[in-house]
Amino acid sequence: MRVVYTDPNWALDGEGLVSRSRAEIEREIYGDDTAFDLGIRENGRFVTEGSRFLDYVAEADAVVVYRCDVTPELLERAGPDCKVVARQGVGLDNFRPELLRERGVYGFHVPDYCGDEVSTHAAALLLALERGVCVQHALTRANRWDPAGGGVPRRTSSRTLGIVGFGRIGCATSRKLQPFYASVVAHDPYVSSDLMASFGVRKCGELEELLRSADAIVLLAQLTPETQELVNEETLAATKPGALLVNAARGGLVDSAAVLEALRSGRLGGFASDVFSPEDPNATPEGRELLARDDVVVTAHRAFLSVESELVLRRRVAEGVAHVLRRGEPPPFGRVA
Repeated sequence: MRVVYTDPNWALDGEGLVSRSRAEIEREIYGDDTAFDLGIRENGRFVTEGSRFLDYVAEADAVVVYRCDVTPELLERAGPDCKVVARQGVGLDNFRPELLRERGVYGFHVPDYCGDEVSTHAAALLLALERGVCVQHALTRANRWDPAGGGVPRRTSSRTLGIVGFGRIGCATSRKLQPFYASVVAHDPYVSSDLMASFGVRKCGELEELLRSADAIVLLAQLTPETQELVNEETLAATKPGALLVNAARGGLVDSAAVLEALRSGRLGGFASDVFSPEDPNATPEGRELLARDDVVVTAHRAFLSVESELVLRRRVAEGVAHVLRRGEPPPFGRVA
């Protein structure tokens, strides 16, 4: 049997080259009866499209993707013996479960492996904005000692925090940030007010209600057709003046051009994000302008990352794939197809 990994960043050594010596977990779980390949690297990137890539995935028994898109072409080339496709991560926006279901291929992800990491990262981004940490860091390192540089912070204990998306990570984030804020509200049409109340959070039935009342907003929703560009010119116009906005979920939740204009006008008091669309904000004019602003804090899509979370994710993916291949049974967790 053959398992194909399309873009396993964990397999890269210090020089950015694929190193099979880093695959101890995979060797342990797959054993001698299952071969596994760790992607194609070219010009410092994984090749995840085109004829060379399609030849690479041909006749795979299982495919494991990270940020590679699951496409009809990928599944067609993998062939009829492909039994399972796994997403080495949480989100499904590149996974296309409907394609897997159409072809009768099992699909699974690992939706709960990094809740501690993402909730901590979301809190760190927000508190860095609140206290002007990044501006102060840059000024002081540049020999510009100025305690008021970047503006005078506000007192968070009199403010309201709003969370958009109240799943596992939203719940954890509310707990971590409640000590800093006077109250926490949340909007999620799929979560009851009773569950939110059990976390000390008040439900906002409509997004606009949250936007009007929250002094800081943290986005933790899934990216779906329903939530694509949830934050846009219209929703930002309804936002409380001076509110801070944090995106620790998916770049596609936010219209970056609209956020940039809201920062210019003062409608938003600051923006922090771990995610963008496209992935690297340096790739667009509005992204580059956002990066140059003192009221913006960014990280490179790493909210999920820790030594522990990476090891857990790799192990659970490999165990799920091996379970399907050896037993012919559905994945034991995270099944979406």
